[in-house]
Amino acid sequence: MSDENRRTDVANLSVRVFSTAPQSSDFDAPAYLRRLAQVARWSEDAGCTGILIYTDNSLIDPWLAAQVVIESTKSLCPLIAVQPVYMHPYSVAKMTASLGYLYGRKIYLNMVAGGFRGDLAALCDETPHDERYVRLTEYTAIIKELLSGNRPCTFLGKYCKVQDLSLKPALPAELSPGIFVSGSSESGMAAADALGATAVEYPKPGEEYPRSTPRENSGIRIGIVTAEKTETAWEIAHKRFPGDRKGQIMHAMAMKVSDSQWHKQLSEIERDLSGKSSIYWLWPFKNYSTFCPYLVGSYEEVSGELTKYLRAGFTNYILDIPAEERDLQSVGVVFQWAAEKARIKVSAAKT
Repeated sequence: MSDENRRTDVANLSVRVFSTAPQSSDFDAPAYLRRLAQVARWSEDAGCTGILIYTDNSLIDPWLAAQVVIESTKSLCPLIAVQPVYMHPYSVAKMTASLGYLYGRKIYLNMVAGGFRGDLAALCDETPHDERYVRLTEYTAIIKELLSGNRPCTFLGKYCKVQDLSLKPALPAELSPGIFVSGSSESGMAAADALGATAVEYPKPGEEYPRSTPRENSGIRIGIVTAEKTETAWEIAHKRFPGDRKGQIMHAMAMKVSDSQWHKQLSEIERDLSGKSSIYWLWPFKNYSTFCPYLVGSYEEVSGELTKYLRAGFTNYILDIPAEERDLQSVGVVFQWAAEKARIKVSAAKT
């Protein structure tokens, strides 16, 4: 099934849904290999465009995980997290071109400016928040130029420099990677704009996005727990994310030391929603169980909330790690319902 046939058309745009791969730190080696391949197949069967693969000091190399995803599926596109402190931009371009050469598979790059504070300290990276996005812009510009294959790349920036650098094998134009950048801060949005990249943010409740100023080339990171009945969805959600005092302490500590704009924004929303009943749920975030908001409720309720995001112009959705295949199947239902509510033309794809 082609990438185009697996999308839901939103007027003249396309909605792309990405799942997220499990983390290697949660499994032993043989179990992780099986689970990664299993979640990749679930994602492809559910009609996802691709699957996000995390990177940090505690996880296996995301490029090797991407190869497992490619070999376990027919068309699912890895969305690989890339942090400048881990690799030279030439290495990123070389890996992208090599995967394209070997498998003929398109990938996406999730360009990450920061990371866990301890990870950055261990790597002796003391670059300030806004400057990390300056570095990320230079770094990604080199990757894009190398992959374009137009000419040898010369780039003399503040943080990144190359001189007459060429890339072989060349990457076919149809396999040129999609670029995602965090857009939760002004510096992140500026980087995304400069690169022509998809700006991804951690969303506020849907009603806070006016339809009069729709987003362009943008996306959100969101978890979804939904079922036919509201009560069933909340039972699943509370069982999956029980209260965790240790996690709450870790969340509070992270808030004190983090310079992450999205972390602060979600915490502000958490205070605003305190004591209110809402489809928009921050309990997993507050308990340090995951790092994105959740939508919880019936198919009718969650699809209604998604409709608000669709009408606001969000066309890329990165879901949290699925606990079971049913999670992704139910996502297909609510996206289909949301598209119909928004009077959006829908393709034959599930998502």
